[in-house]
Amino acid sequence: MTGADVRDLDPGDGRSATPSVDRVPVWRPTTSRPAAGSAAGEPPWGQLAADWAEVAEHLHEGVVLCGPDGSVRHVSPVARRLLPEAVVGGRLAAVEQLTSHESYLRHHGRRLRLRQVPLSAGRSCWYVEDVSEDEKRAEELAAERSRSAFLTTVGDKLGNPMHPDRAAAAVVRLAVPTLAEVAVLVTAPRSGRARWWRARQDADGTPAVDRGVLAAAQLPPAIADSLRGSAAHTVDWLVEQAVDAGWLPGGSAADVAARLVPLPGRDEPAGVLLVARGAGGWYAEHDVDLVRAFAARAGAALTTALLYREQTEVADMLQASLLPVAPAPAPGVQWGTAYRPAQAGLRIGGDFYGSHRLPDGGSVFFLGDVSGKGVEAAVFTGQLRQCLHALHRVEQQPARLLRLLNDTLLETTLAHGQGRFATMVLGVARPHRDGGLGLTLAGGGHLPPLVLRASGEVEQLPLNGMLIGVVPDPRIGQVSTRLAPGETCLLYSDGVTEARGGRWGEELLGTDRLVQALGGCHRMPAPALAERIEQVTCDWLAQREHDDIAVLALRAAGGGRPQRHLHAVPGATGSDSARTTAQ
Repeated sequence: MTGADVRDLDPGDGRSATPSVDRVPVWRPTTSRPAAGSAAGEPPWGQLAADWAEVAEHLHEGVVLCGPDGSVRHVSPVARRLLPEAVVGGRLAAVEQLTSHESYLRHHGRRLRLRQVPLSAGRSCWYVEDVSEDEKRAEELAAERSRSAFLTTVGDKLGNPMHPDRAAAAVVRLAVPTLAEVAVLVTAPRSGRARWWRARQDADGTPAVDRGVLAAAQLPPAIADSLRGSAAHTVDWLVEQAVDAGWLPGGSAADVAARLVPLPGRDEPAGVLLVARGAGGWYAEHDVDLVRAFAARAGAALTTALLYREQTEVADMLQASLLPVAPAPAPGVQWGTAYRPAQAGLRIGGDFYGSHRLPDGGSVFFLGDVSGKGVEAAVFTGQLRQCLHALHRVEQQPARLLRLLNDTLLETTLAHGQGRFATMVLGVARPHRDGGLGLTLAGGGHLPPLVLRASGEVEQLPLNGMLIGVVPDPRIGQVSTRLAPGETCLLYSDGVTEARGGRWGEELLGTDRLVQALGGCHRMPAPALAERIEQVTCDWLAQREHDDIAVLALRAAGGGRPQRHLHAVPGATGSDSARTTAQ
C-alpha cells in the first residue's frame, strides 16, 4: 500500500486531509524494504506500518480497507467492534448491501454511519462511525422541542380565557391527540353539581367535545378525592371508574392506560384532568411530566376564567344595585325617565333619580348629580339613595329633608375623607281631586326645573340653593307650584345643558336650546318627553364624549288610578338608541 492508497483519509476530526504532492508511504508489510534511492533518515516501512496501526486504533471512526475485488485487506480495532463480521481476507457482507457512498445502517442494535472513499487501483476505504448516541440525543432534542412547541401552543390558546365553559372545552380539545385519545375535565362542584367536558377523536381525526353534569355524590371516588386535593396522579381502579361513569365507552382495564392529574387552583384544585390511551399507549415518565405541565397551564387558565366569572357576577350585581331605580307608581302621576351614563360600558354613573311613596298618597321624588364620574360616583349615588330611603320616613318637608341629607353626607364624607358633594332637586307631589298635582320642590345647587303648561308655554321655576354635602346648614331654596291635568314638570342634569356640539363641537346645548326643543311637546306623555330630551341631547353631541345624562318627568295624569311607568335606558352594550320599557 502506498501513500496514494490513503488520499482523502479522514484524520479523525471530521475533516478530509488534502493529499500532498509528495505522498508519504503509510503502510507496508513488515517484510518490505525501502526502495532504492530512499532519502537518508527516512523511517523504515515496518516502522510506518506500526505507527499507522497505533494511530488507526485511536481514530474516532473505524477503518475498513478493501481491495479491488471487495475483499477486506485491513480492519481497524474500532471497525472490528462495530462490524465483527469484517475479517481480513473475507468480504464485508453488510457493506455490500449499501448502494451509496454514504449511508446509515442499523446493525447489531446500533446506528452506524458508513462512508466510502475510493482509492487508487480500484481499492476503497470504508469509514464506520457509531452514531447511536447522537441519534438518541437528536431524538430527545426533537421530542423536547415538540413538547415545548405544544406547551407554547397551549399557552397561546389558553392565554386569555373569559368564560369557564369555553376554557374547559379548549383544555380537553388541546389534550387530544397529543396527550390522550380521550381526555375528560371535571371542574370542582358548585351548588352540589360538577360539570365535565370530554374530547375524543372522530373518524376524521378531529377531537369532538361533549359535556355533562353529575351530582357531587355521583362523582367517581378517584375524581372526588382528587378534587379535594388528596389523590396522586395514579389511582387504582381509575379506568374502571371512568368506564362506569360513561367516559370511556367500550373500554376495559386491560385495554386502556389512564392518568389523573389535578388542575391547580387558588386554594383547592380548579378541576381534574383524566387522560386515557388505548392498548400500547402506556404513559412513560416523560409523558406524565408533559401531562403535569399541561395541567398547570390548564389550571391557570381555568382559574382565571372562574375568577373572571365571579368578578363579572359581582360587578353585574353591583351595577344593578347602583342603576337608577324607576319611580314608584303613584295615583295621578305619570313618570318618564331617561338615563345615559358618561361611560356606556359601565352602565352606571353619577346621576340618579327616584321616588318613594308617602303614607298620605303623595310621593317624594328627586333627581341629582354627584361630583365625579364612573364607579366611584355611582357608589356615592347609592349612598345618597339609601340615605333618602331612610330619611323620607321621618321627614316629608322637602327643604328640611334636604338639610337632613346634607348633615348625613357631611358625617359620611368627613369620616371617610372623600370630600364629595352633590346637587339635587327634591320634591313632594300630592294629587288633587281634579286630577292635578300640587308640587313643593327644594333645590340644592341644581338646575331649576322646567314646567310645560297646557298652553304650550315652558316655565322655569325660580329654584336655587347651595350644594349638598359641603357645609353645615346650607341655604336651601324651596318653591311650590301646581300642575293642571296634562301638565308636566321636567327635572334634568347638567349633562343635558352642558352637552357640547354644534359646528365645531364646542357650543353648549344650554337652557335656551332646551326650551326651544320643548316647544310643542306639552301634549307628550311623560315617557315620550323624557326620551325626546335624551334624543335632542344625543343629536347635539353627535357621538362626542359627554357627562352623565339623566331626565325625570312627572305629568299630572288625572284620576286616582296609578299610571303605568315607562322609562328609557340605554342597553347594556351602550348602544346609542334608547330602549323604552314598561313596568
